[in-house]
This record gives sequence, C-alpha cells and structure tokens, in this order.
Amino acid sequence: MVYLGLSCFLLHVFVVFGTELTFELPDNDKQCFYEELEKDVKFDIDFQVIAGGNYDVDSFVTDPLNNVLYNEQKKQYDSFSHTTAMKGVYKVCFSNEFSTFTDKTVYLDFRHGDEEPLIQTMTGPVALTQMESSCVSIHEILKVVADSQTWYRLREAHDRTKADHLLERVTYWSIGETVLLFVIGIGQVMMLRSFFSEKKGSVAATT
Repeated sequence: MVYLGLSCFLLHVFVVFGTELTFELPDNDKQCFYEELEKDVKFDIDFQVIAGGNYDVDSFVTDPLNNVLYNEQKKQYDSFSHTTAMKGVYKVCFSNEFSTFTDKTVYLDFRHGDEEPLIQTMTGPVALTQMESSCVSIHEILKVVADSQTWYRLREAHDRTKADHLLERVTYWSIGETVLLFVIGIGQVMMLRSFFSEKKGSVAATT
C-alpha cells in the first residue's frame, strides 16, 4: 500500500495553476485581481459571496485590450470559463459600489492551464497496468474530495454568518421585549397607585 501511494505521488504531475482566496470587499469599493496569461490558455473562475447584505456583488472580467469578457450585476455566486485569444494581463474585478453601508466577504477560485494526463501512456492505445489504474482512480476520487471540502467550507461559512445575524436579531428583539415589559409593568403600578390615591382623597373629603 505504501509503495502504491508513493508511485501515485510520483505520477501525479500537473500544469494547472490556481489561486483560491477569501477577501473583504468594503462598501462603495471595488477590488481587482490581475493575472498574466499566454495565448490559448483556458481559465476558470468561481466566486461566491459568503457574508454581507444580500450576499451579492457586481463582477466583470476584461482581456488585455479591456474588452469585457464577462459582466454580471448583483450575483450571489457564479462560474465563468474562457480560453484566451491573446497574451497579456487579464483582469477580474468585484464591485460593491452599489452598497452604501454593508461590507461583503467574497470567495474566489481562479484556475488556469490544462491538466496533463496523470500517466503519459493514457494518451496512447497502451493498456494501463493494475497499479496505474489504481492511481488514476485514487486521483479522481481525491479531486472529488477536494471539491466537496471546498463546497462544505463555503456552505459552513455562509450558514455561520447567517446564524450570527439571526442571533444578533434575536438578542436585540429580546432586549426590546424586556425593556417593553419593564415599562408596561411600571406603568401599570403607577396607574394602580393613582387609583388608590384618588379613592383616599375622595374618602377624606366626605368625612
């Protein structure tokens, strides 16, 4: 088993490059990311707003000549794929300029390049050995596991933010109800005391 794992590790060769990050996007602000790419390189973008306001941002992608490749407004999450037509710096921007007082937390996954075959003989008619087939199966399972972990992390962060907001609202509502009960209680006590005070005054006047 150790030998199989070591062999799979040695065969695990990629030319895929990626950036995965989570950043804060203040209100009335815009943030851009730049990546220099060669011609005929495929890149993929996945993003999701995990906290803040209505969980939406404006997003756009431009090529080195500032041609707009992708432009969407007030999206909670989305994906975009494109193959470059020229060499140069490509720009990915996220805007929260439509929000006047709410910050956003955005997750971004930017990948570019093609994945080489895990085993070079996979491109030809040669049959794979049992060990090579096992390596390929393990590799595919690990990719699924990695994607699932990313999805669960985003879901957990999104749900935690919603739970914190709900807790804050429940806390404020409970404080408001407590204050209201105290005010009503004091008002009722004062009203009852005023009734007894008027009754004592009327009895004293009759005697």
